[in-house]
Amino acid sequence: MTALEVLSTVMLAASLFFFSAGTIGLVRLPDPLSRLHALTKADNVGLGFVVLAVGLQAPSWPAAFKLLLIWLLVLAAATNVAFLIAGRVGREDAPPGDGGEP
Repeated sequence: MTALEVLSTVMLAASLFFFSAGTIGLVRLPDPLSRLHALTKADNVGLGFVVLAVGLQAPSWPAAFKLLLIWLLVLAAATNVAFLIAGRVGREDAPPGDGGEP
C-alpha cells in the first residue's frame, strides 16, 4: 500500500466518523434545530473528507477539480435547505399572528 492509499483510507475513516456522529445527533438530540445543526455540520465535513480521499485517487487534476466543485455545490445546497427547514420550524413554533402560516 502506498502512502497515498493510506492517506485516502485515513480520510475515508474520518468521514465515517463524521457521518456516524451526524446520524447519532439526528437520533439523540431533542429538538429539530439541534438535529439540523448536528446533521448538516457533520455531513458536510464527512463529505469533504470523502471528496479529498477520492480526489487523491483521481486520475487527473480536472477530475479532482470536478469533485471539489461537486462538494461546493452540495455545501451551497445544504446551506439553503437547512435555512428553509429552520425557517419552517420557526414559523411552526411562532404564536398565531406573528407572520407565520395559519
